[in-house]
Amino acid sequence: MSVTKEAVLERLKTISGPDFSGNIVDLGMVSEIFAADGKVFFSITVPAARAQEMEPLRAAAERVVKEIPGVASAIVALTAEKKGGGMEAAVPPRPAPRPAAPPRPAPHAPASHSQGKRGVPGIEAIIAVASGKGGVGKSTTAVNLALGLAALGLKVGLLDADIYGPSMPRLLGIRGRPQTRDGKILQPMENYGLKVMSIGFLVEEETPMIWRGPMVISALTQMLREVEWGPLDVLVVDMPPGTGDAQLTMAQQVPLAGAVIVSTPQDLALIDARKGLNMFRKVDVPLLGIVENMSYFVAPDTGKRYDIFGHGGARREAERLGVPFLGEVPLVMDIRESSDGGRPVVAADPQGAEAAIYREIATRVRDRLAQEKATAENAVPSIVFE
Repeated sequence: MSVTKEAVLERLKTISGPDFSGNIVDLGMVSEIFAADGKVFFSITVPAARAQEMEPLRAAAERVVKEIPGVASAIVALTAEKKGGGMEAAVPPRPAPRPAAPPRPAPHAPASHSQGKRGVPGIEAIIAVASGKGGVGKSTTAVNLALGLAALGLKVGLLDADIYGPSMPRLLGIRGRPQTRDGKILQPMENYGLKVMSIGFLVEEETPMIWRGPMVISALTQMLREVEWGPLDVLVVDMPPGTGDAQLTMAQQVPLAGAVIVSTPQDLALIDARKGLNMFRKVDVPLLGIVENMSYFVAPDTGKRYDIFGHGGARREAERLGVPFLGEVPLVMDIRESSDGGRPVVAADPQGAEAAIYREIATRVRDRLAQEKATAENAVPSIVFE
C-alpha cells in the first residue's frame, strides 16, 4: 500500500502547534513531504529560540505518521528558522524564565573523548573516515578499510554518513530496500560480510537530497541508533567531506574511538586535510592516522611510475603534526573499475597488491585502536581537593 502526501498531511493536522495554537500543518510548519517505499521524510520549522523545547512536538509528529498503514519508518527533523524567517508570528515566544542561581564549580575531571556521548549498543568501537574536501577517494578508502578490517577477523559494519552523495550502494553493489523489525528498527543491508546502512537504500540514486542541516542530523542519528547493527567489533563511518555542521555534530555526539583522514599528496588537498584534523582534535577525538590516496600512478602498459599529484605530502604532513601515517594507496585502474562495478578491490582481488595495501592500513588502524583503548583504560582520574 503506497503512502500519499495527503494522508501524511491529514494525520499531521491532529498535532497541535506550540502552545496549542492551531495545528502544525495550518501554521505552515511542515516542509515538503517525501514519501517512497513506506519511508516518509519531512521537517518541522520552529523558531530558533525555542528549538530545544520542541522535541516532544517532533516526536508526536513522527509517532502519528508511523501509525499510518503502509508507513515502515519516518524521519522527522526540526528545522530552526532564524529571526525574520516568518515563524515568530506563528509561535509566540514564552516569557523568559527567572534567572537561576549560578551553579557551583564542578570538581576537575580528566578530559575524555567519550565524555557525555551515548554509545550504540552492540558496537565495540566506531571510527570515522573523513576528508577536508571531496574528490580524494574517501568513500573508496572507507569501504576497502572496512573490508580489510573484516579480513583480519573482525565483525565490521559500514555507515554511509554522506547524505548528499551516498556511495555505498554502488561501491558495494547492493540493491533493494532495508527491512524493518516491528516497523521501527531497520535491518542493515549486507554484502561481502559487511553490515551496511546508507540513505541511498531509502531513496532513488538520482533523487537529490535537498535537506537543511537539522534534517541531515536527524537522518544520521536514526541510521546510527535505529539500526540493528550489533554485535560489531568496529563500525566504520564514511563521513561527509568537509568540516560543516553534520561532521561537527557527529564528532561531538557520537563516541568515536578515532578518526582516519584521507588526503591526496598535493598542497591544496593537505590544507583541507588539516582542517579535518583540527576539527577532530578540538572535540577530543583520537587521530588514528592519515592515508595518502592517489599517491602515485603506474602506467599499466609500461610500468613507469608518475607522481601526478606530487608524492609524500601526506607522510610529511603526518610527521609534522605528530600523527601516524597509515599508508600510500596508488592511483590504479583496477581500484576504479572494481569500485564502479560494485566489487571493492579487497573483495574482488584479495590476493592482489592493492588489496594487500588496504589490509596493511587496516592492520595499523586496528593496532591504533588497541593503543587508544589501552591508554583510556589506564588513565587514572585526578582528584582535586578545594
